[in-house]
Amino acid sequence: MEQEKNTEQVHKRRVRYKGTHPRKFEEKYKELQPEKYQDTIEKVIRKGSTPAGMHISICVKEILDFLEIQPGQKGLDCTLGYGGHTRKMLECLNGQGHMYGLDVDPIEIVKTTKRLRDAGYGEDILTIIQENFRNIDLVAEEHGPFNFVLADLGVSSMQIDNPARGFSYKVEGPLDLRLNPEKGVSAAERLKELSREEMIGMFVENSDEPYAVEIANEIIKEFRQGKSIETTGQLRAAIESALSFLPENKEKKDIVKKTCQRVFQALRIDVNSEFEVLEEFLEKLPEILSPGARVAILTFHSGEDRLVKKTWKRQQKEGLWQDVAKDVIRPSKEECRINGRARSTKMRWAIRS
Repeated sequence: MEQEKNTEQVHKRRVRYKGTHPRKFEEKYKELQPEKYQDTIEKVIRKGSTPAGMHISICVKEILDFLEIQPGQKGLDCTLGYGGHTRKMLECLNGQGHMYGLDVDPIEIVKTTKRLRDAGYGEDILTIIQENFRNIDLVAEEHGPFNFVLADLGVSSMQIDNPARGFSYKVEGPLDLRLNPEKGVSAAERLKELSREEMIGMFVENSDEPYAVEIANEIIKEFRQGKSIETTGQLRAAIESALSFLPENKEKKDIVKKTCQRVFQALRIDVNSEFEVLEEFLEKLPEILSPGARVAILTFHSGEDRLVKKTWKRQQKEGLWQDVAKDVIRPSKEECRINGRARSTKMRWAIRS
């Protein structure tokens, strides 16, 4: 008699890590499985950190208090992300009405769709569309007008923390920074295209970088020497080299850290045409709304906030808004303590005429 083949799946050992706590993204197997290790997730959040592969929604109470969502209404989350805001807005609908969620990221939208479907939100109440929110007019042609709209302009923690996406200077990975890695050029390719003057302009305009000249000079010098800047680590090293003239003291480490944050931000904004996208979105926004519709926007740096404030002020004079926020709403101190990524958040709101 022929011996039966053993079809049982071979057990694969999880990735081991040095020390007492996992450091690399792929080693954080508990954080990457929140449905299985909820106690670990709660412990990480209590410490003021964001679990790997997750995103903690910001200003949820403030958003819901303003939007005043009623069952039966139609809403649009322009930046679905991890789905936290959308889920809270769905709860307010109480099974009546419909929610639409947009996201340009082909990787995260699949995970979020499954997450929300598994939570019981079917196609009868939630429609998810892979689309850049600059194209809200196309979405509204089929699904609008909307009673309430949210746009969270921040990059999701899932994107920042995953080394493969190249969003963070803290971890080694390809210098990509694209929200949709299937379109456009990566940050590494973009740097090669820019002249010294264009690079300086980008760093100043997109992140008010005080060391824009020094950093651009260093990058151009490395290119001329035949060196490449293809990874996050190589760009970080170039920034550190550009700032080597600073005196060695306790402030230098903090200056280098903040400079890295600003340079990566400037590149991300450029690669994804974020200001152009936001401007197009703001111009189209009033036309997709029902009379009296409410809109909330979360911004994360001064350039975004200025653009929202300036556009809404002009549009209000044109009669498109019956009211707009005079001052920004910020997360509470408690929220900032729990979620450090909330500290730079500003919320603005508007009500359609």
